[in-house]
Amino acid sequence: MKEITVKELKRKLDKQEDFQLIDVREEFEYEVSNLNGENIPLGGLLLEVGKIATDKPVIIHCRSGARSAAAVMQLEAQGFTQLYNLKGGIVAWAQEIDPNIPVY
Repeated sequence: MKEITVKELKRKLDKQEDFQLIDVREEFEYEVSNLNGENIPLGGLLLEVGKIATDKPVIIHCRSGARSAAAVMQLEAQGFTQLYNLKGGIVAWAQEIDPNIPVY
């Protein structure tokens, strides 16, 4: 499984690179704090595969990296190839990039 660090994600965001960011946490978690990615909860991910890009990199994140790793594995089994798990998730983002983002 390919992974990306929060610092690498920050660089991509700063450079306005073309990629899709997906947050697989539940909606109530997304409302607490988010990185402005598209919210597709893990439980419904396979029902929403039509929303996931096939023509550019897709970075998937959750709170700590566990659910997003599961999401990457599910999508790889469906044939997706340009997938990256955000190592450490939003917790790592809060620790390394933005300490003001709420973490629960």
